[in-house]
Amino acid sequence: MAGSYTKKEFGVGSEEQTLLKDSHGTRIVPAKGCIKPSYNTFRVHIPTGTEPVRLSPGWEGTGRPDDELNFKGVTMDQADLELNPPKDRLSIVFLIMVLHGVGALMPWNMFITARSYFIDYKLSKDYTGIKTIYATNFLPYVGFASQIPNLFFNWLNIFLQFGGNLTTRIVWSIFMQVLIFVCTVILAMTDSSSWPGVFFWVTMASVVTLNTANGIYQNSVFGMVAKLPAKYTGAVILGTNLSGTFTAIINVIAQYMAPNARTAAIYYFITALFVLLACFDTYFALPINRFYRYNELLHQKGLNKRQLENKARTKHDRLPYWKIFKQCFPQCFNTFFVFFVTLSLFPSVQTFIQPSDPNFIVPPEYYSSVMCFLTFNITALIGSCAASLYQWPSKKYLVIPVVLRVLYIPLFLMCNYRPKDYTRLLPVYINNDWVYFLIAVTMGISSGYYSSLSMMYCPRMVDSKYSSTAGMFGAASLITGIVSGLLFCMLMPNLVANLFF
Repeated sequence: MAGSYTKKEFGVGSEEQTLLKDSHGTRIVPAKGCIKPSYNTFRVHIPTGTEPVRLSPGWEGTGRPDDELNFKGVTMDQADLELNPPKDRLSIVFLIMVLHGVGALMPWNMFITARSYFIDYKLSKDYTGIKTIYATNFLPYVGFASQIPNLFFNWLNIFLQFGGNLTTRIVWSIFMQVLIFVCTVILAMTDSSSWPGVFFWVTMASVVTLNTANGIYQNSVFGMVAKLPAKYTGAVILGTNLSGTFTAIINVIAQYMAPNARTAAIYYFITALFVLLACFDTYFALPINRFYRYNELLHQKGLNKRQLENKARTKHDRLPYWKIFKQCFPQCFNTFFVFFVTLSLFPSVQTFIQPSDPNFIVPPEYYSSVMCFLTFNITALIGSCAASLYQWPSKKYLVIPVVLRVLYIPLFLMCNYRPKDYTRLLPVYINNDWVYFLIAVTMGISSGYYSSLSMMYCPRMVDSKYSSTAGMFGAASLITGIVSGLLFCMLMPNLVANLFF
């Protein structure tokens, strides 16, 4: 008959049932007289001309809990999402994840790229009237203050998994970052010429607080994107790679449009506020998106399944941390050494390299912004993208080009490096701006390429069940390399001022 389904018992013919959808959605009507719906015997209203949706095997054979089989706790929205898996229309969710990737590295990039505002304006002798050491060591101190919270939390997170509500962590971390940037804008508007020391240490405290909140935000972003397909994690990484380029471009535009360093800094930091507020708004817009809700539903179901499986785990299932570390150590060293060399030179050395030719294509006032920040960020992005397309050398031989990158340290010191408040005694061996530009380009590309390659190889050094732990060791090695490079770069002014070469 057109309006009913013939009774079928288990063991009789193929265990397959037919459901149909009408204009009001799928309707399952239990057979008359049944207290509990039975999916061996039921009737479905079948509108004429609709195409059946087949479920095979029957729902009772899927091992689902009784509550789910009886539709307890399953909303019509969830049922509709599972029956009609949505797509990411216009790649909206992908673009939102790119935006959050940009926001994840915004604080670090904003403070190191605003070099001219802090060193040449707020902490300069012309502004304060006195000579201080704050301008000389500003960039190393900012890098150190930025990365110490990350160093601590990354190593601790390997052994202790931090939890908490994702929404709470994202909301409060973004709120704290917005608050710090508002204070930074207020400080830019305030005359601090009579208290440079207080301004310096208030800025350092702001950087520590900002990056602590940002560390929580970064961790939460990757927790959020873990609910989505793998390419969306790639979107966040793409955003982090774009973040440095974005801030460098904004810095150049602010310098060009503003009449002085103070106004440029205000425009610059307000841009960071808009980006963080956009991240805040788009996070709350995600639950409205059907594609995100569908993947969140699948993730929660998989999480529930894993929790049931993990109930039987015993104390003998503890992770062999030392064994994992020994197996992935070669790639951890590669990651560490790439960032050690890079942060020994960028931005602390590069930003003090001055033009050798006053008629060079880049004007002197934009030389540092273009030749240091813009060049490095664009080339590192190119190198990172190249690593996803082509992987060479292999895991075994990657250490060779990584160690050879140490040659960039003497090469940069041979350029026209003029650290502030130091008299250079070492002769300038490379006094051609185009040669320096070529060295800077190859350094940036190799940094992005080899760091991405070592991070990709790291989880492959261990059994698949330990890959996530190996990945965390790699991330901790990355931060350790950054901090070590920032400490080592403090020696660079002495190297050229005391004729060590």
